[in-house]
Amino acid sequence: MKSKLSIILFFIALSCNISFAQETFKAMFYNLLNFPLQEPAASRLNELETVLSHYQPDLFMVCELNNVSGATTILNMMKQSINVNYEMANFVLNTSDDTISDQNDLQNLIYYDSSKFNLESQTEVTTIYRDFNHYILKLNTVNQVTNPILLNVIVGHLKASSGTDNQALRFQMAQDLTTYLDTFSSSEYVLFGGDFNFYTSSEAGFQEFLNTNNNITFIDPANRIGSWHNNTSYVDVFTQSTRTTTSLGGAAGGFDDRFDFILTSDNMQNNPELQFENGSYKVFGNNSNINCYNSAINSTDCDGTDYSFAIRNALHNFSDHLPVTINITTTESLLNVNEFTESEITFKILGTNIVNNQLKIKANRKPTFSNYVSISNTIGQTIDVISIKDNEELIINTSSYSNGMYYVVLNGVNVKPLKFVKVN
Repeated sequence: MKSKLSIILFFIALSCNISFAQETFKAMFYNLLNFPLQEPAASRLNELETVLSHYQPDLFMVCELNNVSGATTILNMMKQSINVNYEMANFVLNTSDDTISDQNDLQNLIYYDSSKFNLESQTEVTTIYRDFNHYILKLNTVNQVTNPILLNVIVGHLKASSGTDNQALRFQMAQDLTTYLDTFSSSEYVLFGGDFNFYTSSEAGFQEFLNTNNNITFIDPANRIGSWHNNTSYVDVFTQSTRTTTSLGGAAGGFDDRFDFILTSDNMQNNPELQFENGSYKVFGNNSNINCYNSAINSTDCDGTDYSFAIRNALHNFSDHLPVTINITTTESLLNVNEFTESEITFKILGTNIVNNQLKIKANRKPTFSNYVSISNTIGQTIDVISIKDNEELIINTSSYSNGMYYVVLNGVNVKPLKFVKVN
């Protein structure tokens, strides 16, 4: 009896010491409010940089992006200020027959960390009003050849405004998407981000997404199904409006609606291979303060411990919506990328970062690094490439550079670029 008990205790102890590696991906959806056509684009880009630098998403889904210029402007900012590994999908114009409002400048797109995802394909799903955009990302795992893990990412922007006609259009758009998804295997993983413009979960369009008869049934990871509009019981998931003034563009009714969502396929509830992390669904900038109802997000009524005034002010100035975020996890191991702690890497400007004729940089080159640094301007153009040796102090001749801000990238390493300003 004692020997049996010892064996049982041994295996219990063994199981307690087994741990599974877990990789986490941070996803964000954000309505960009007519970027860059809604002025002032330059200062709004600075506000977006504040938001993204704070959250640093691995997957960034957007709507209300106007043109390819705005798309690449955001990509360059993300690569230069946050992570050099960011890439974006191909920018495409809406292909739906949008004769209802004759508006075709509100596009969807994704940005992603290319060290963690590979973009396999993208497709436009045509509806009566606006496209849904479907992207297939493959996780950059060690076993991706023998066991590829694919994440289907859908980004959408449903018809806005209240009333039965607009509800009917949202329902028809939802049906167009679920008809498309009926060609999928029910085992596929789907992440669905968008500005849905639903006032209540009882709307036919939202119920269409939750319909268990569909091949892909969506769930609300926030588990906050209900009648959201003007209901302070749902203040924690409100996303619009961040504003009470019309001078900045967009809606100005104050904080009272849940329009923005990230939904997942139901197989991502409890599947170690790919699942959402329980409790990770957040409205970025929302402190769940009931006093925030009908207020501007940067007001003291919206104070709280999660999001500072600086963050909420940037959100207020950039868009009339708040982003929504969620963590996705997998027990598969990712391929190694060149990520190092500050103690393992030297990459710094020596002296001042305001320069005239030369810039001094200290950079060490481990065997896994690329053997050069590159200089780019604020629109992402590479203007110089400099070779480096081990633990070298570089002196870069900047006399021919135009006045302005520049970025220095240590290529092959996931480390934040250095900034410097050239002056005469």
